[in-house]
Amino acid sequence: MNIRNLLRDLPVFAQPLPQFAPGDAPGHPNDLFVSWLGDAVAAGVAEPHAMSLSTVDADGMPDTRTLLLKNVDDRGWQFATDADSAKGRQVATRPLAALGFYWREQGRQVRARGSVAALDPQTSASDFLARPVGSRVASLASRQSEVLTDPADLEHALTAAEDAVRDNPDVLCESHTVYAVTPVTVEFWQGDARRRHVRLRYRRVGDSWAKELLWP
Repeated sequence: MNIRNLLRDLPVFAQPLPQFAPGDAPGHPNDLFVSWLGDAVAAGVAEPHAMSLSTVDADGMPDTRTLLLKNVDDRGWQFATDADSAKGRQVATRPLAALGFYWREQGRQVRARGSVAALDPQTSASDFLARPVGSRVASLASRQSEVLTDPADLEHALTAAEDAVRDNPDVLCESHTVYAVTPVTVEFWQGDARRRHVRLRYRRVGDSWAKELLWP
């Protein structure tokens, strides 16, 4: 199989795409993001809250993974993870990150870049307790990103965590942490089948935002 030819023959933007008039965009990127997210939900985009999170480790090696957006408010764009995980350690060392959303059904991307900080313990506790039981059990059992030498160890840890949650439904995973990215730039990208993509970048200037059109 010729992978190069296979990739070249794959259709791109074959479906009708929404229009984007950047001149009508609100003054704050959060407002436009919420609007686009609502459009994605209405259009039936699968898991529209899934996003890539990119960080850098202590050696300067970039890393990326997909996880779920938890919230967007005045504190920032939020995600949750174990503070002892690879991403938790990376943002502790280098508190910078980039987020990326891709809604292929609409040919839309959103990218945000900025600083990262852990939110208060109460926010993290509330987020943990709001998770489904299975997710709480998995978090309590996990030693995320460590080498698993024997799958039986995972089964034992899950059993112990199930017992802990059953005995105390309010038990917390102390390392479960909600982080917030405070963007300095947010870009909204609307694809176009003729490659006349529309790109609008919000750039933080002091306490306000500047809006800039970018070349495709």
